Amino acid sequence: MNPGARLEAIRRLTWLGAALLVWGVAILGELISLQILHHGDYVRQARKQQEASVDLIAPRGTIFDRDNRPLAMSEPVESVLLNPRKIPDKRMAADLLGPMLSLDADQLYQRMLEATEAHRGMVVKRAISPDESQSLHGAHLTWIRFEEESKRTYPNENVASHVIGSVYKGEHGAEGIEKSNDELLRGVPGKANELVDVQRHGIESWVQTPPVPGKSIRLSIDQRLQFITERELAAQVVAKHGRTGSAIIMNPYTGEILAFANYPSFDPNKPPTNDLERRAHFNLGAQVPFEPGSVFKVLTLATALETTTLRPTSLINCHNGILQLPGRVIHEAHGGFGMIPMADVLAHSSNIGAIEIGAQIGREKFYEYLSNFGFGQRTGSGLPAESPGILRKLDKWRTTSLASVSMGQEVAATSLQLVRACAVMANGGMLVTPHVILDVGGQPVSVPAPRRVLRPETTVLMRQMMEGVVLRGTGKNVIKLHGWSAGGKTGTAQIFEHGHYTHLYNASFMGFAPLNNPALVAIVTINGTEGNLGMGGSVAGPVWSTIMNEALRLYDVPKDVPEKDVPQAAPAKVDESVEVADIEGDLGQNVLEDDPSVMPKLEDIPQVATTVGPVVPDFRGKSMRAVATEAYSQGISVTPQGSGVARNQSPAPGTPLHPGEAIRVLFTQ
Repeated sequence: MNPGARLEAIRRLTWLGAALLVWGVAILGELISLQILHHGDYVRQARKQQEASVDLIAPRGTIFDRDNRPLAMSEPVESVLLNPRKIPDKRMAADLLGPMLSLDADQLYQRMLEATEAHRGMVVKRAISPDESQSLHGAHLTWIRFEEESKRTYPNENVASHVIGSVYKGEHGAEGIEKSNDELLRGVPGKANELVDVQRHGIESWVQTPPVPGKSIRLSIDQRLQFITERELAAQVVAKHGRTGSAIIMNPYTGEILAFANYPSFDPNKPPTNDLERRAHFNLGAQVPFEPGSVFKVLTLATALETTTLRPTSLINCHNGILQLPGRVIHEAHGGFGMIPMADVLAHSSNIGAIEIGAQIGREKFYEYLSNFGFGQRTGSGLPAESPGILRKLDKWRTTSLASVSMGQEVAATSLQLVRACAVMANGGMLVTPHVILDVGGQPVSVPAPRRVLRPETTVLMRQMMEGVVLRGTGKNVIKLHGWSAGGKTGTAQIFEHGHYTHLYNASFMGFAPLNNPALVAIVTINGTEGNLGMGGSVAGPVWSTIMNEALRLYDVPKDVPEKDVPQAAPAKVDESVEVADIEGDLGQNVLEDDPSVMPKLEDIPQVATTVGPVVPDFRGKSMRAVATEAYSQGISVTPQGSGVARNQSPAPGTPLHPGEAIRVLFTQ
């Protein structure tokens, strides 16, 4: 080979070596870039393509009744989603999915076109049934994906729906306990990483952060008693052509609500579709106050016993049924009454008698006691949107306001406030906090301690007078308990509409049983009744009797009177028209028109500090000797009354015992 050719060969080899060197350096640089400089970026991109972050749903807490029967629960379900841009034949997909998911295929096809045009995915159907899920999984459709969700169900449908409430989309509380305790029930979602294929279908997954389930809540509601109360209330509202109704049964010593019914009711499994169905979601007994009418006379007489020298036997001038007030004339039916004992003012529900009693109390004292009873304030029940009712400040009272309030007008109260006031008469003078939650997550809920508002001796006299209502007054022949004594008060309040009192009524009965040792207190109110058949005792009394009989039987309360056969003949007619005030003259403006906010927002209620120390023992059912022995051993002072077996006591069992306080114990044969 000549020198020139050899130099050319060397030159070529040099260029080839240089090219190989450059190529090697480039590869090395790329490897350095891939493996060192940008390694993290490429790993993240790979993970983004191969992995997906999945939210793990936190199961919403279950709501139970007092005996741990489920009232609301959540169950896992699947929803179907798809990206229509990845479906070549949308018409075929719609025709396939429509029948499988009970959807209209044409509407589904139209939704696919709209989602494609908007460049977005779409939810085909949420919370599909187990059968639909099985069919879709068996079809192996690669262009759909499943998303696990949670569905809230209410196994008893309407039962206690106003107390439990319902949820919005995403299981956020909308009403009732579901709303007021939403954060506790909701829990905390978790996170999981999932390895997916090119179609974004899951291959395997691992939990990154486990979900924290919501706390369970146990209510004081008794599902059995709730069902009975709702059934009886609904039947009577329909039978008496009323508009609405409410009924509450409560333990007078603890404030535990055993039943809280409203009519109309609703099924929380079905969202409302119109205004009429939305109005059925109002918890009338807690949210909507009304002029209570004659049931309020219980408060008038109790205040009189506390603040005046009046006693049940004191004679009250009822002016033969006609009373002239400034700008007004009060008439009572059938001539009214003349001079009658205060006990008969309550038994026969004399409006003029109540006005005369109120006049002896005076505005300042009456307002003070009504405030102490909690009127004009929320009860602290924990139910959302509870109304405080209306008790106007004294500077807003008119010339005749004292007369009006004495007979239950110019004041507005909820059924919840009234049943709490009635419980004061039953438990010996203590104002309790009505509540529906017993424990959260297995931990008992703290409830404010009862507060004394009446002397024990006052409540003994009130119970005796309220028994007179049942035995010889406006509740006679309509209150029938099978083996238990009872006390209570009827109420027939005219409804104020369009600037005047109408002949439509709020018919009520509130009371307790048994008489000397009350175990339960209840109120029934039916709104919008009319005529003589719309009066409180005849309308609300039968419902009260039925639900109270069932409650006393379910809770095995000892009977205290001989049980009589239920009369088969129709009961004698009771004239209740006397308790409806026939008023002539200038009425001024009604209290509900002064303040029309019947559904104010729920505000924080000042909590009464729980007293730490000894509590009152339960002496009921024990002999005098056994009571004395137990009291001596605990260093407790007891004031006995009567002889025989302990039937009642004040303060009530379980309440805080203050230093030096004596326990009054009533003994009867």
